[in-house]
Amino acid sequence: MSVSSSRARLAVYPGTFDPITNGHIDLVSRAAPLFDHLVVAIADSQTKGPSFGLDERIDMAREALGGIRNVEVRGFSTLLANFVNEIGAGVILRGLRAVSDFEYEFQLASMNRHLIPEAETLFLTPAEQYSFISSSLVREIARLGGDVSGFVHPVVQQALRRRWSHQAENR
Repeated sequence: MSVSSSRARLAVYPGTFDPITNGHIDLVSRAAPLFDHLVVAIADSQTKGPSFGLDERIDMAREALGGIRNVEVRGFSTLLANFVNEIGAGVILRGLRAVSDFEYEFQLASMNRHLIPEAETLFLTPAEQYSFISSSLVREIARLGGDVSGFVHPVVQQALRRRWSHQAENR
C-alpha cells in the first residue's frame, strides 16, 4: 500500500530521548527539510526506567530543537502505531548509528509495517562525528562526572549536571 501524499508530508521521529543528544539533533535538522512537519515523539516508556521524566525530556528537546521551524515536540504514552494514526503521519523516522542497530530497527520497521500499513519507515544515519553517541553513554559519562559538552545541547548538559551532582555529593 502506498503512503498518501498528505500523510507522507508528516513524519514522526519516536524515541525516549533520555536525554536528547547532538546525534538526535543532527538527524532532526537533516530530516526536517524533507517534510512539511516533523513530530519528535517522546515516549513515556516507564518500562525503560528513564533518568528524566517525560516532561523534562520534552522541555529539553523543545529547547534543543527550538531553531527548526517545522519541528514539533510531543510526548506520548500509547502504542506508537496508535500515535502515528492519531496524528496522521505517513513516515516513521529512525536513526541507524551502526550495523548493530540494524537488526533491531529492521524488526521494529517490519512490525510497524504490519500494524500501520499506511506508514513507511525511513532510516537516516547520523553524521560521522555523532555516530558513536548514544543517550545511555552520555548518561554514564555524566553520572561519573565526565564532560558531555561535545555530545549534548547546553540545556541538556546543565540538566545532567543537576541530576548527577546530587549522587556525587552522596558518595
